[in-house]
Amino acid sequence: MKLLQSEDLKKTAAAKAGMDEKTARKYERLGKLPSEIKQVHTWRTRPDPFEDVWPEIRDKLALNPGLEAKTLFQYIQRQYPDRYQEGQLRTLQRRIKRWRALEGPSKEVFFPQEYHPGELCQSDFTYMNRLGITIAGQRFDHLIYHFVLPYSNWETGTICFSESFESLSDGLQNALWELGGVPRHHRSDRMSAAVQNPARRAREEFTRRYSSLLRHYGLKGEMIRSGKAHENGDVEQSHHRFKRTLEQSLLLRGSRDFNSQEEYFLFLRKLFSELNSGRRKRFAEELNVLQRLPMTRLDSCKRFSVKVGPSSTIRVNHNVYSVESRLIGETIQIHLYADYFEIWYAQRCLDKIPRLRGSGNHHIQYRHMIDWLVRKPGAFENYRYRQDLYPTHRFRMAYDYVKNSKEYLKILHLAARESETVVDEALDHLIENNMPITFEGVLVLVKNADKRSSARDPQIQDVDLTLYDQLLVEGVGI
Repeated sequence: MKLLQSEDLKKTAAAKAGMDEKTARKYERLGKLPSEIKQVHTWRTRPDPFEDVWPEIRDKLALNPGLEAKTLFQYIQRQYPDRYQEGQLRTLQRRIKRWRALEGPSKEVFFPQEYHPGELCQSDFTYMNRLGITIAGQRFDHLIYHFVLPYSNWETGTICFSESFESLSDGLQNALWELGGVPRHHRSDRMSAAVQNPARRAREEFTRRYSSLLRHYGLKGEMIRSGKAHENGDVEQSHHRFKRTLEQSLLLRGSRDFNSQEEYFLFLRKLFSELNSGRRKRFAEELNVLQRLPMTRLDSCKRFSVKVGPSSTIRVNHNVYSVESRLIGETIQIHLYADYFEIWYAQRCLDKIPRLRGSGNHHIQYRHMIDWLVRKPGAFENYRYRQDLYPTHRFRMAYDYVKNSKEYLKILHLAARESETVVDEALDHLIENNMPITFEGVLVLVKNADKRSSARDPQIQDVDLTLYDQLLVEGVGI
């Protein structure tokens, strides 16, 4: 229309507009744009192959709206053999999609929430195994207890290994003390560590230990409804963002392996600090209205008593651990933390043992019972936890060589009395030099350990500094 005003010929205006001259005359005559005269497509271009069976399909959808199009298509294929081909599935999917939008049941509506500073915090556990983190080359399966403030999106986390109350307590308290204050409400999912069993919920909503934790910090507990993870949506979305950022940071680092768990922990602390650096303005608003922290942290451990059995073992959370044989028959106190537990007797902490993950596992320390194994060598051959009595692979090789329980137990007893490392080095020396492995041979090497230099000790010769002078002289000559 604009070109018709500037061009002398209608043919030229049409050519510049990219259309035929007859088309240009039509739009000029109508005085409307192409979009204004386009008719709405309300008719079918081909017959509907499901017209006859649609009432039957619609009745089934009305009774069970969750039925999928593929299920219904397979049903009518069985009902009407040789009538419908695989390529017609997409047609039925489109028709059912339109039915759901026009006549189907209403869908759940999600209502955006408005948060206020210092009012709410959310937390949840998230599994990290898919990221492939390793510690010193060993696969490191773990979780992160993830804590988020929905108003400012400030977040932090704690490494843990199970969704236990100890992990929940430790993670929540770490977050609150790092935060420097306490929000008014804490929302979680229906984790068994916090929410009471449905059979007992008529009396109490939360477990006794979780309720005590909330009271200590002045928090009001909230939980989401069953199957409604979106009610804890801020922390759920933070899981996704955090793991995506961690994945990118690992790619930049060039390795997913860390020398120690402490190094990995520091890496996570730095990552959380970087994520929170852009949230300072809203975070400052939250800090101004947070409640004060209590004077001290609440002890995160679970305390209970166990009796040491005749095999010098105890069972803690479905796993077996050995203790000193002198405690057999005594009742000891267990202080169970998230990743370790302490053994107490007569108001003294006797040992600190790392917790095993899962159930049905065992941790047997040969030093706890070697004195009696030496006296009863016949018990070693069929001992249930015999594999735990090979401290290193060289001890296992030594047993395979001597094929004598009494001889091997004497070597193991020597490791308990003297030094496991020195005995291991002696065994290594005998194996590498194809020498016979005997208790006497190991004993001689252990006694002479100070005199014998280890084969693995590096021997570095002194550097002759005059060589550098010669290089300088030659360089001047060139």
